[in-house]
Amino acid sequence: MGVVVIDAEVTLADVLSLRLSIAESLADGTHLVLRQRGTGEERQVPLGASGGRTRDASVAVSLAPLDLGPGRWDTYLERGGVRTRIQSADPGFSLDHLDAYALGRRTLAYRAYRTRNGFLALKIDPAEPVADVRAVWFREGRFEVTGLLAYTGLDDDDQHRHATLALRHSHSGHGDPDVDAAVLGDSGDNEPGHGDPGNDDPAATVRFAATVQGVRFHAALSLCDVLAATPDSQGSWEPYLEVDGVDRALPLGARLDDVEGKRRRVHYPHALVDGVQIRPSFTPADELLLEVGA
Repeated sequence: MGVVVIDAEVTLADVLSLRLSIAESLADGTHLVLRQRGTGEERQVPLGASGGRTRDASVAVSLAPLDLGPGRWDTYLERGGVRTRIQSADPGFSLDHLDAYALGRRTLAYRAYRTRNGFLALKIDPAEPVADVRAVWFREGRFEVTGLLAYTGLDDDDQHRHATLALRHSHSGHGDPDVDAAVLGDSGDNEPGHGDPGNDDPAATVRFAATVQGVRFHAALSLCDVLAATPDSQGSWEPYLEVDGVDRALPLGARLDDVEGKRRRVHYPHALVDGVQIRPSFTPADELLLEVGA
């Protein structure tokens, strides 16, 4: 039973929509099988007959009722005890679609994609609100970052929202663990404040003004201020975005694209401030860091 996916998409309603090129029409008793890698757990979904001698068929499967856990799920068609893995001609990547998909408030994010061997699979990840990073750069002694607010439920409109970029110092073996909390404002009109975004760790925090319009954000901070706040000029800063209308601080990460393991794969140039290196990087969880003295 030869079958190739021509178009694969998970819609905004979490429906797996497939357009198939098939060697023979789908008949009653055909099932779509989803099999989780590692566990071997399976879900079977009965498909209706496509009828006639058509070489094309469309399939739509609602994913939420299947109770699929996070991980990767391979896809098969099964009929009469014969199981065929579904090949795919669709790379399954559209950043515009992923941006639209991420506007909703979700607990799980589903994505259809083509494996390295050319088969259709589903990738399922937990989905929590995040400030998804699209670009970072150094300019005129400042660090700048832009991106998209994902899974917050905010509208992609022209509304401006008050926002702050907060950087929490992570000792990670660097600096003085007994350093008192220190808070700096931007060189503009920021008022200094206290508190750690997300937890009660008394580590130092620096805050800078950020701009949010709809779901797009931009923030710029002085590298001199970051260096001045870094104990012994060595350590890491974990950035968070605090946005009016969002009930939690949003980590800055890069999770919507198809590049995994960014700490190994994505490398940025460093800046020198008073002879000290400052470099953006990613954690193993694909969250952004500013590393000082690295």
